[in-house]
Amino acid sequence: MTKNWALVIGINQYEFLEPLKYAKQDAQLMQNFLCNEIGFEQVFLFCDRSPKGLEASTHPYRNTLLQFLQDFFEQTCLEPGDNFWFFLSGHGIGHANQDYIMLCDGNPQDVENTALPVNYIFEKLRSCGAGNIILIFDACRDQNKTFGEKFGQQTQQLAHQNGFISIFACGCDEYSYEIDALQQGVFTYALLEGLGNQGQCATLERLNQYLRFRVPQLVHQYKHPRQTPHIVVEPKAKSHLIILPKHATLDDISQLKISAFQAEADKNLELAEQLWMQANIMASTPDIDAIAAMQRIASLRAEFLYSQTNIVLPASSLEKNGRLSLPLQTLEVTSTNNYQNEVNKTTENFFKRNNIAAFNSDFKNDKSNNIHNIKEQDINLYSALEINYQRLKDLLAAGKWKQADRETLTLLLKAAGREKEGWLNIQSINQLPCIDLCTIDQLWLKYSNERFGLSVQKGIWESVGAQGDNDYEIWCKFCDHVGWRVNNNWLFYSDLTFTSDAPKGHFPAAGVIHLLTQWRGWAVGSFSCVVGFSALASKMEICDL
Repeated sequence: MTKNWALVIGINQYEFLEPLKYAKQDAQLMQNFLCNEIGFEQVFLFCDRSPKGLEASTHPYRNTLLQFLQDFFEQTCLEPGDNFWFFLSGHGIGHANQDYIMLCDGNPQDVENTALPVNYIFEKLRSCGAGNIILIFDACRDQNKTFGEKFGQQTQQLAHQNGFISIFACGCDEYSYEIDALQQGVFTYALLEGLGNQGQCATLERLNQYLRFRVPQLVHQYKHPRQTPHIVVEPKAKSHLIILPKHATLDDISQLKISAFQAEADKNLELAEQLWMQANIMASTPDIDAIAAMQRIASLRAEFLYSQTNIVLPASSLEKNGRLSLPLQTLEVTSTNNYQNEVNKTTENFFKRNNIAAFNSDFKNDKSNNIHNIKEQDINLYSALEINYQRLKDLLAAGKWKQADRETLTLLLKAAGREKEGWLNIQSINQLPCIDLCTIDQLWLKYSNERFGLSVQKGIWESVGAQGDNDYEIWCKFCDHVGWRVNNNWLFYSDLTFTSDAPKGHFPAAGVIHLLTQWRGWAVGSFSCVVGFSALASKMEICDL
């Protein structure tokens, strides 16, 4: 069974630095979340109100933390399928091109002897044995304006080198702010929100999107300078790791398994095995693809074993499916046994630790030659689901934009099988038939003289700088361009311009705004929109709109 452990540090009071207001509160809330919401078995909390001078003191002095890290990680205590989180809310400092954590007795005039080097933390965490290590630094505070170098540059480099996942509250040139109205640091507030029921960010990729959107939104709301959190994931395939299984969707699991296949193709067998094992957390019955993958991995490892013993495998030992088939007569008995033992051991370990669920490996998109035929001739109302688009065509031809927009909403819901829910999620967006999307888009393009349409919105989306990570500012720019936001004020649906001279890309709107959010207000609703529209743009790219 997977183990989940964490070390959490929060410091308000410093002997040589200005105090912080809510770092201790941030740490306690993080500990409570990890224990009660995620179910971590071990969470070690060090904060400045902990008892001093006891044998097992958790007061965050430098020597206390050094002793804890030395004792706790003296021997490997976790396994490749396990998780370890490190969280810090406090001061960080750069000194002589190295990053340090400032503990209660940290002195900016004597950093090397009183602060805790980040590279020492990486060294100790590397020895714990966990396959997934996540470090969270809410450490760039206003105090850094008066002393030391920028915190974070070395830490990012170390994260890349060690294959760790590191989450930073802000860029190296920015600061992480505490907000009295929230009674917390803004980053930790957004982090807990994103991991919790509000954000439901099951994967690192979704958490990164949430933080890059929500933190700038909050600091703007409370009139603070720009703060841009970011996540360093190495290797990139780990961005699809499911860190919160209870919030995971089928699409999350599919993306994780695609990453596992890609890791195999890249010959990164350790990562591939880890991703298959992690995907299994979500499953309850054997998975054919996972079984085949572990057999392939075992065979590749055995092949490497033989390459080290100068034994040449015959060409006939490779089957068409890429697996090794080694007849006994081609190898010495001892070598054959070594090979078979390697295969059996790897597969057996996998089955002992995993119970892979069935998974459909059909990752093909549903492109069709009909799509291009639609573009080259007068619009035929094609549908992969026998949906009737005649009413939409008639409404658009008559210039009845609001009715046509509402009809688009109805049709998209029908195409996605989400009529009962009344809104789209990412999974349903990915399953929309390309033919139907293209029919809707072509109708809007034709009857608006190419002012409105999904592909028009996609072009505007890309023109404002939207890429993989789309933050609050990107969404604001997009909404400004298409007229869904005017003078920094968000428009409600009833306030849109239902005429042919509306801003370019103004429609369809009901199928984007209403569909991509459950209207819990713009604070959370606009994040749902940006994630949903990003998914829709990706789907349009697949469909070649």
